[in-house]
Amino acid sequence: MNKKWEINKPDEIKVKELQTKYNINKLLAIILVNRGITTGEQIKLFLNPTRKDFYNPKLMPDMEKAVKRIEKAIKNKEKVMIYGDYDVDGITSVTVLKSFLKERGLQVDEYIPNRLDEGYGLNKPAVEKIAMQKYDLMITVDCGISAIEEVKYANSLGLEVIITDHHEPGEILPEAIAVVDTKRKDNIYPFRNLAGVGVVFKLIQAISQSLNLEEKEYLKYLDIVSVGTISDIVPLVDENRVIVKLGLKLVEQTRNLGLKKILEISGYKKVDSTTISFGIAPRINACGRMGHQEEALELFLSNDEEKVNKLAENLNEYNKQRQEKEKQIYNEALEKIQKDSLDKNNIMVIDGENWHHGVIGIVASKITEIYFKPSILLCFDKKEGKGSGRSIPGFDLHEALTRCNNYLEKFGGHSMAIGLSIAKDNLEPLRNELNKIAEEKEIDKIVPILKIDSQIDLEDINKEVVESLNKLEPFGEENKMPLFVFKRLKIESIRALSEGKHIKLTFKQANRNIINAMGFNLGYFTNDFKIGDKVDIVGTLEVNKFNGEENIQILLKDMMKSI
Repeated sequence: MNKKWEINKPDEIKVKELQTKYNINKLLAIILVNRGITTGEQIKLFLNPTRKDFYNPKLMPDMEKAVKRIEKAIKNKEKVMIYGDYDVDGITSVTVLKSFLKERGLQVDEYIPNRLDEGYGLNKPAVEKIAMQKYDLMITVDCGISAIEEVKYANSLGLEVIITDHHEPGEILPEAIAVVDTKRKDNIYPFRNLAGVGVVFKLIQAISQSLNLEEKEYLKYLDIVSVGTISDIVPLVDENRVIVKLGLKLVEQTRNLGLKKILEISGYKKVDSTTISFGIAPRINACGRMGHQEEALELFLSNDEEKVNKLAENLNEYNKQRQEKEKQIYNEALEKIQKDSLDKNNIMVIDGENWHHGVIGIVASKITEIYFKPSILLCFDKKEGKGSGRSIPGFDLHEALTRCNNYLEKFGGHSMAIGLSIAKDNLEPLRNELNKIAEEKEIDKIVPILKIDSQIDLEDINKEVVESLNKLEPFGEENKMPLFVFKRLKIESIRALSEGKHIKLTFKQANRNIINAMGFNLGYFTNDFKIGDKVDIVGTLEVNKFNGEENIQILLKDMMKSI
């Protein structure tokens, strides 16, 4: 697939100024300039944030109302229910708020809906069950902003509600005691993009300040907060970066038995954003996907080492089951795409039976990544179907579904990811209508863009320079790993790995410098290139440690023949 390379051309004067003034190497200076980080204050905040860099939580909408109501609950020893979500953000949100409130002497329980039976968010049967058990107050975490009818129902049953969420609100807000969400239209809080667990962190910060508690009473949860923040793929800039940068330091020495055990099981030796994204998050999410969300929560809340060990083993097993289901659905979906020529459509709507609801979203992501086209996977049980969709940058899938609303039972999400329910009779009309919209939006003209920080030569890099890039960690949304372009390299060796899935190469530049490269999921390049070819490549840099040796390696993202 052709990709468009956009190579940044930073202000050379600024780059030199940063090098001299802050004693950093040229590559690091280039990346900071590219990201608009050029003043002393910006550089300090980006590279070395401290706990003093958190914003005032009272600036958040309805925060003071929420704090007063929770303080009343603490004073009167009320029964409090936390209503969460089954993904990592939801599980960590419940963990943090429940642990904090229990330490304040509150009787607090939690309710996490089953993904397979209840779906996401508040539902009336759950609300009724909570009200019947005589809870005085329900606090939602990572959900609730769109639960207009459910909150009304709770009010009618005498159950008071506080909403904490980070999703986009509709035109009408729920009639709760407090609705704490920085995406509200009347928000004045300086940062809008906290994860759900980030909002919970600000809530316990505000309560701590109001009760004159020591800072450590809320800061000690930053390990769990950082795990939820990284896993929810929110932009890792501004206050999220402060949370994660400080939180990862706590993860390294975490006292949470569950987090410590799952880190050990994941097999990652280094604690960074990659470890959380690929080692921790999939295992926690697997619980919710397979319908065992309560075990992920128990893992984080338990202080029983034997129990934690058992739960961590369970999470590992659920993750294996998830991977098996995912592989099966993925293969079946690819067969359907080829059989029905669905790849000729601008939007691929792929349907199947007996597909696991908790896994189809991951498969949709993979299919979208391979074909660079929006995809929707639908699982039908007789005449009713549930599905998940993923989009590409430049095409708003949520807006497209809004225009097809008459074919849907219900839907939700945002521009890049959606969930929906549909009657089988409406499948073909939906497929046709979506493709008309895609054609109208000229989706076929959208190409993937690689935003490249700089063109460099192999002689410009050494182990010290590459390791200095670790100062830019944590990497994630809006702070991607730096990409570099190397031009006119000669292929010295090239071979496919893992039955043609991956590729390993050796490059030489100007008959002097030699460097190794790995290309994951780029095995098809072995059909297009051979030893001796002169190529331009794009990739990230790392120091590869193997068998006691350390060598610089390029992680390949794209390659083309030199002009």
